[in-house]
Order: sequence, then structure tokens, then C-alpha cells
Amino acid sequence: MKISKLSGRITAVLMIIFIFSFLILTVIEKKSDKSVSENRSLAPMPHLSLESLSDGSYGRELEAYMADHFAYRDKWVSAKAKIESDMCENIVNGVYVGDDRLLDADISKRHISEKNVNAINKFTKNYSGTVYFTAVPTSSGVYGDVLPEYLLSNTEKNQIDCLYSSLNESIRKIDTYNILKMLNESYIYYRNDTKLTSYGAYYVYRTVIQKLGFQPSAYDKYTIKHITSDFRGNLYSRCLYNGTKSDIIDIYSYAGGAETTSCTAYKNNGVNYRKTLNDTDFLESGNMYRMYLGEEVPFIKIKTSVNNEKKLLLIKDSYADCFIQFLIQHYSEIAVISPEHMEKNINYFVDPNNYEQALFLFGIDSMNNEKLFEMINK
Repeated sequence: MKISKLSGRITAVLMIIFIFSFLILTVIEKKSDKSVSENRSLAPMPHLSLESLSDGSYGRELEAYMADHFAYRDKWVSAKAKIESDMCENIVNGVYVGDDRLLDADISKRHISEKNVNAINKFTKNYSGTVYFTAVPTSSGVYGDVLPEYLLSNTEKNQIDCLYSSLNESIRKIDTYNILKMLNESYIYYRNDTKLTSYGAYYVYRTVIQKLGFQPSAYDKYTIKHITSDFRGNLYSRCLYNGTKSDIIDIYSYAGGAETTSCTAYKNNGVNYRKTLNDTDFLESGNMYRMYLGEEVPFIKIKTSVNNEKKLLLIKDSYADCFIQFLIQHYSEIAVISPEHMEKNINYFVDPNNYEQALFLFGIDSMNNEKLFEMINK
């Protein structure tokens, strides 16, 4: 009986020592305002005041701060994800943990915003050229057969079909789902991100560029440079599960082909600066994929050595970032609009009617964002 009581006291003392040691580590550990692995901002230390104490906001903000900054947080979250996966709880923070890849299992995003459809149709009505639309499935749309049955009631294929049927008849819709589904045993999607690899983007490019009136460049004409093999994308950032193999990011360059002669980025405040198409500094950040276009800006104007006076207006989200490298061989100028980063009307940056073709290229998961196209018609 005495041994049992002694053992209990020792256990209690050890637990107290552990808790206090952990609290001390949490306090003295160097703090950051951003999580690289989760690619998000962390909660700041709340300001203590009588008002924040009385309305309870200080307690809530302090709880959020401690949750974001406790010692070795990334390792704890990663271990939690591994345990949940091993216990057959395959969905962690809205991410399905499969044997060889992560998939988005958040069905709340599986709808098409009517505002987006109306905005695209309105843009088309006011545009003098030809509008093309490409909705790209996420990795869940191509590999989603492994997801639990209750997540398959509204597939991305159904979403794409619904979107295309709602768009103006004059818009030329380009199907990429079927070619990607056919190639699903190849490395066309990242294992830890929802988006296409450059290899997958090449096959989307082959389909799209023919609809735009060009012959696609042959795959064997490209030189492929592996920039990193340590990429872990947006799905990893949500669950921190590291049981899947990290991904490779590639840059494709066309041997003896056209080159970018200038690349200018424009910010919402009117400031513009010359840049390169790719920015390898982002390989040291929490969002390696940003390497393809660099800093997020609303407008980039690309000029090339192609001497055909063909100009393209590309309205896109991040799914097009690794796709753009293939367009260089076909257009003398490419105007790249990122509506999610626009704070001003599209005409502040560019006159759409100066471009004979307008291509919308978006991941189907972006089409639920009701504010996505707010600025393309104002």
C-alpha cells in the first residue's frame, strides 16, 4: 500500500515537473509570426487592458497565442496526424491521408458560386475577342475514388459539368478532366498539394493550346530542371502529416525556342518592377510553389521573343502558375491577371480588348469563392 502511494506521488511530481518544464520551454522558445510548415501567420501576443479583460477577448486571444506557440508544436501536430492515420482515422483536419498521397476531403468547398458564373458571362459580353475557359480538377477530382463514399456524392467532374453548362454559349469550354484522369498513374499531381505538377500542366497545355489555335511544343524539346525534391504543399500545411514522400518541383525550358524578353509585375498601389518569370528565393519559404511566378501581385506583363504579334489575356489562379512556362513559345505578349489579388478594376491594369484571346484557367475548387471575380467588371 505504501509502495502504491509512493509510486503515485512520484508520478504526480514527474507530471508537474514535465508541465512546468514544457511551459518554461514555451515561454523562452524563440517566437515567430509565421509558421513555415503550415504557411500561415501565427496569433500575436494579445495586448492586456481592462477592456480586453472585461469583455473576455484577452483570454480568447491568449488561448490562441498559446495554441500557436507552444514548444515543438509542429512535431506534436505531426505526431498527432500520424497516430490518427495509424488508428484508421484517415481524415485529419479535412485532409484524407492515403497510402501514397494526401487528398482534400473538405466537401464544404464543392459548389459553384453563381456570382462567379454571372461575372464571367458579363465579362464575355463586354469583351471583343474570344473567351476560353478551363476548369482544372484538383488531385481529389482525379484520385478521389479512394475517398469515403459519403464524400463522393458531388464529384468535381459533376462540378465542372455544371459550371460549363452555366457559362455563356459563346465561351469555348476546354475539358482537361478526361486527359488527366487517363494519365492518373503518372506524376501529374503533387502528393502533398492539390495542384498539378509541371508534367501534369504540360498535358493541360497540350489540350488548351490546340483549342487556342496552335500546335503544342513536343515534350522531348524541353529540358527539365529539378529545382527541389523537398516540396510539401497546401495539404501538408493543413495536417502536417509527413508519412507521404515529399514532392519534386520542376522548371521546363524549351531548347532553342522563344525566350522571355521582359517580365513586369504590377502592384495594386501602381508600383511596378522588372522581375524574372521564376523566383527561386521562394524555395526557402513556406510556399515553395510561389517559385513559379514569385510575389503574389494582381498583374504581370510578359513579353517574349516570339515575332507573331499574338497576345493573350490570361485570367487565372495558382493552378496556372506552372502552366505559363509552356505559353512562352506561342505569344509575343501574355497579360497575366490574378483576380484574387486585385483591389482595383481590371482596367486599372490592362484593357482586355487589346488582347484577341482571353483564357480563364482555374482550379475548380476556386469557383466557390464568391469574391473571386469582383474586380473584373467594375
